[in-house]
Amino acid sequence: MTMRDIFTQTLIRLAEKDERICILDADLMVGHGTKPFKEVHPERSFNVGVAEANMIGIAAGLSAGGKIPIAGTFGCFAARRTFDQFFISANYARQNVKLVGSDPGVIAEYNGGTHMPFEDVALMRSIPDLVIISPCDPTSLGPLLEQAILHQGCVYIRIPRKAEQKIYDDGCEVTLGRGSVLREGHDLTIAATGFVMVSEALKAAELLSKKGIEAAVIDFHTIKPLDYDLLLKYAKKTGFIVTAENHQITGGLGSAITECLSEIYPVPVLRIGIKERFGQVGTLEFLMKEYELTAQQMTDRIVDYMKKRGE
Repeated sequence: MTMRDIFTQTLIRLAEKDERICILDADLMVGHGTKPFKEVHPERSFNVGVAEANMIGIAAGLSAGGKIPIAGTFGCFAARRTFDQFFISANYARQNVKLVGSDPGVIAEYNGGTHMPFEDVALMRSIPDLVIISPCDPTSLGPLLEQAILHQGCVYIRIPRKAEQKIYDDGCEVTLGRGSVLREGHDLTIAATGFVMVSEALKAAELLSKKGIEAAVIDFHTIKPLDYDLLLKYAKKTGFIVTAENHQITGGLGSAITECLSEIYPVPVLRIGIKERFGQVGTLEFLMKEYELTAQQMTDRIVDYMKKRGE
């Protein structure tokens, strides 16, 4: 099951119980896999065409009329092109719009630099009270999406479209606003988020274990609000945090974590992510290596960092 399969199936199931749920697409019903929703609920499915800013205005209007609109487009357009409309018409107006930004970061692959948002989380984190989630697999997407729709207020959902992988077990308990500990460890904690980086973090932890370094891995699927209690617990437990994200290290999960710890419990933080670069065309494998996001590159940086600190 791909992310878009679970996304659409979850919406269909929820829409059967709640007639307020409707979807809007910016000419991406095929790409986002939402055509099955339209087939079941044609009166609650709207393709607005390549007019993303207008889509958010429509979504805000539907929300003002008592609906729960889920509006989707590529992450680059969801963040950069619709930012003002989403900020004012949806968030400032205290509406209930769920905005989906698909194929974030290197997942955009052949769509290239113009369609490869490394800054969407940074933009969205600046909006007061906005909830931001970045599920790492289809299994966790289902419950997180359901909780996001039940949440009263705007939500930004950052997901790939065609991705397939399994991190969580079926029937897992995943809670909006609470990080999930995927692996225990006492030497350091890797705080990861999103489709590519949670899996790479788990691989890196295995590589580190072979070197005698035990790393805990936490999936911060909810980037905002951040689970401060869990973060603080593991900062105290391991004394060293590594952040891993498919996003600029400026303004994303790494920034959120360092901002929190610098005020509450300062510990060393190593940020793994995009460093002052734009996107480009390439395969996912090429882009992961090019931007130093692979498990092996993560492992090498962690080991080098610990050596320099004399650990």
